[in-house]
Amino acid sequence: MSTRLLIAQIGAAHGVRGEVRVKAFTEDPMSVLGYGPLESEDGTRRFEIEAARPAKDVLVVRLKGVGSRDAAEALKNTRLYVSRDKLPKPADDEFYVADLVGLAAHTQSGEAFGTVKAVHNFGAGDLLEIEPAPGGDTIMLPFSEVTVPAIDIAAGKIVIEPPAEA
Repeated sequence: MSTRLLIAQIGAAHGVRGEVRVKAFTEDPMSVLGYGPLESEDGTRRFEIEAARPAKDVLVVRLKGVGSRDAAEALKNTRLYVSRDKLPKPADDEFYVADLVGLAAHTQSGEAFGTVKAVHNFGAGDLLEIEPAPGGDTIMLPFSEVTVPAIDIAAGKIVIEPPAEA
């Protein structure tokens, strides 16, 4: 399991005083305020949130040390991570999306199908990218109860219903 989890991503600058739009990937977007400093993907930068307010589908955030529009624009698309130990432990029937990566994918009949390579969301819902075994092109499956009827994080596998042509 990953020791850090992606919880938000900086979008466009907001205004001229250095605020940024932040898309939170948490159940409660305002919860990103409670995790302390957030880190960049490579771990070389830390970001402290000084203030945040909800706005449509994002948070408008003021980050410590970011005081101009140019500085805010330079942060566009920065992914923000937090240490897993700062997040609440998921309930028995819950998991973090990052925990799906690396799980073995099996069909409902028990046949090995491949491995979850990534989880994507291009705006219309989560998609699982699965690398088939023994190789070949990856396939994308909608992450729904129909196509993924069972998930067993402890056993390291998911059950999928692949499309007929896969």
